[in-house]
Amino acid sequence: MKIAIIGATGFVGSALVEEAVSRKHQVSALVRNVGKVEAKPGVTGVQSDVTDTATLVGLLAGHDVVISAFNGGWENADIYAKHLAGSRSIAEAAKQAGVRLITVGGAGSLIAPDGSQFVDGPEFPAAYKDGASAARDALNELRSGAGLDWSFVSPPFLLVPGERTGQYRLGLDTPVFNAAGQSTISVADLAVAILDEAETPRHRNHRFTVGY
Repeated sequence: MKIAIIGATGFVGSALVEEAVSRKHQVSALVRNVGKVEAKPGVTGVQSDVTDTATLVGLLAGHDVVISAFNGGWENADIYAKHLAGSRSIAEAAKQAGVRLITVGGAGSLIAPDGSQFVDGPEFPAAYKDGASAARDALNELRSGAGLDWSFVSPPFLLVPGERTGQYRLGLDTPVFNAAGQSTISVADLAVAILDEAETPRHRNHRFTVGY
């Protein structure tokens, strides 16, 4: 496949590139600074600005799928507006380019046992609330839109470095917990789950989550 990965040098994005290359896919690594793209066979660094929708359409055209690991930047005081604007632009560009979109969002919009979303709970970390709220609103816009083939991935609450086991369990709108009551997975195995979805779609126009 020919895969465009947005945010390809970040924590999640770099794992996605590694997994895609291991499967012999051709990767366009869309980043702000191509100098940060590690030289690998099958990987082409592409300078991009996700808010420039018109240009992004041309960069995505011809790919089989675009995987977005875009993040508005946790250190950004206006992360809500930045993340939502970027997410909207990416979705619109993918729609115009006729390319399937898999976007990596947050866990905050997952459903808690009382039926609320975790991001609205009093125990949700304040430092992550604006970014998680933007990802939740981006998901709602995908659900209410039309004309785009999309999937939205909510990672578990604890996303950690670690080895690739190739093992994971899938969920939809509620977290996946392990036997110890943890919602966790390695970033390498998150990438496995996302590339599996890219190759064999099982969640078209739906959100899904993963965990051990």
